[in-house]
Amino acid sequence: MQLKDKTIIITGASSGIGKAAAILFANEGANIVLGARREKELSSVSSSINESDCVGKAVYLCGDVCDENYAKSLVELAVDTYGGLDAAFNNAGIMGDMISIPKMESDNWNTVISTNLSSAFYAAKYQIPAMKKSRAGSIIFTSSFVGTTASLPGMGAYAASKAGLIGLTQTLAVEHGADGIRTNALLPGGTKTAMAGDIDNNPEQLEFLNNLHALKRLAEPEEIAHAAMFLASDNSSFVTGSTFIVDGGNSVNKV
Repeated sequence: MQLKDKTIIITGASSGIGKAAAILFANEGANIVLGARREKELSSVSSSINESDCVGKAVYLCGDVCDENYAKSLVELAVDTYGGLDAAFNNAGIMGDMISIPKMESDNWNTVISTNLSSAFYAAKYQIPAMKKSRAGSIIFTSSFVGTTASLPGMGAYAASKAGLIGLTQTLAVEHGADGIRTNALLPGGTKTAMAGDIDNNPEQLEFLNNLHALKRLAEPEEIAHAAMFLASDNSSFVTGSTFIVDGGNSVNKV
């Protein structure tokens, strides 16, 4: 029960890492506020938690993390339902079009930056005041090895947005450490989610992705969720402003 009685917002919770984190956190005793755009999938995750033996419970609110009012509403839902906010796993993100910068449309750039980076600003803007009331909290952003330790062709917008999250993380850690609020960036390696593509039917792509990692495999979403749980829990009480690399050795692999 590493998260017993904690209230935690998770965005991007309808699938992948966010879904895995929601189920894990609830099993560890947290009450979860789920956020994502797809209502059917979000409702299914919420129901699977509430109808299971999980100690924690879940509520959900559909919306777009690019909308500032949605960030505010998620915090209000947490406070109104559970009485406060202890942590937030701001995990929603997109890759955008894989295309070189000279050929990239402005709409793609703006959408990726808005979804991956501006949404983090909105999240922190409303999460921090709620956490300050109890003088404790943990904010987690999902960044990436892309744009920090490595990059790949066609990922300029994604890399810029994920690198920007690290700068935001460090500033928030400095600004609000005295308030008892910790802020960290989680940097996953390749993970078996929809963002990795149709790897089940593309063995060559899977082999390429596997070989980017020292462990020669991709992560399961649950493995990244466990790392997020560490940052959300009191086990990481002296960890803030960090880039928590959970990348299967991607950042050190040169073969």
